[in-house]
Amino acid sequence: MNFMDLANAGVRGLTPYQPGKPVSELEREYGVSNALKLASNENPLGPSPMGVERARAALGELHRYPDGNGFALKTAVAARHDVDAACITLGNGSNDVLELLARAFLAPGLNAVFSEHAFAVYPIATQAVGADARVAQANGPDHAMPYGHDLEALAATVNEHTRLVFIANPNNPTGTWLRSAELEAFVRSLPASVIVVVDEAYFEYVDEADYPDTARWLSRYPNLVVTRTFSKIFGLAGLRVGYSLSHPQVADLLNRVRQPFNVNSLAQEAALGALQDTAHVQRSVQINGEGLRQFEQAFAGLGLSWIPSVANFICVHLGGRLGTDVYQALLHHGVITRPVANYQLPDYLRITVGTREENARVIAALTQVMAG
Repeated sequence: MNFMDLANAGVRGLTPYQPGKPVSELEREYGVSNALKLASNENPLGPSPMGVERARAALGELHRYPDGNGFALKTAVAARHDVDAACITLGNGSNDVLELLARAFLAPGLNAVFSEHAFAVYPIATQAVGADARVAQANGPDHAMPYGHDLEALAATVNEHTRLVFIANPNNPTGTWLRSAELEAFVRSLPASVIVVVDEAYFEYVDEADYPDTARWLSRYPNLVVTRTFSKIFGLAGLRVGYSLSHPQVADLLNRVRQPFNVNSLAQEAALGALQDTAHVQRSVQINGEGLRQFEQAFAGLGLSWIPSVANFICVHLGGRLGTDVYQALLHHGVITRPVANYQLPDYLRITVGTREENARVIAALTQVMAG
């Protein structure tokens, strides 16, 4: 029996998501110690201390199922964004919500639209339910936002069968961003039957005056969905908790396909604590801004260009060398980064911003590799 023949066509054509290499795997395979991972856009300061404290206090209740409705967390998120709790859908990370959107609104004969060089989960979620993925051309390399979203191209790719448009702002893996006026004009231009999903996983890191908080637009655009995560600036990637903000009818549909108890009790408690931990967020933003400038100065010194980023990572152009080759060479220095050839950027390397000391170690290793 060839089980591939039994799977639906969309699943047969999928390439599984490839996460960053774990530190333990590198140390085991290469015989190195004290390995450094700056590949998965994790917070180098670790989890929110207030989040850890609340999760630890909940350990004694692990024999109980979590609150399947997530009442306390939804209430806190709703208050944060000044919306009704009926607008909130909780997810096992914001990736989970992206999958829920595909399950609720896509089917064979329908399509989702997203840009080149956009987050890998968008095509996976789309194809898994048998829908078509329509990919819009991104900005060119000489644009102010190289390889970022071209909103005119996205709009031109939408047709009568489009149900979802995915936009990451800032985008992963490029780190590029869209400004408020241009993004709102795009949302306004879409037919009411097209749901635009603005993925704001890196929202809290952005320090740009004209960067939008699209959650404030929900009352104006019922077809808008905004996704956020606790995995990045709050440092809770290992607990997997995220959410979406949407029209209550959209949230109701998402909750119909959501798995029972999809956000565990420790994740809910940690997220509640992290939401109150303003000191951790502020320190994370500061460290990240300093790290981006540190990398930019180092790249300039090496004669390398980079894609401007407002997220907690940066993509460096390797001057004609393949990202996979430089990535492999860095592994021998005990440093894990992220090649992005799967995003059609074969001569770039994505590096997560770490602490100043971690960044310096990556820069030193990259300097040696590029010289050798």
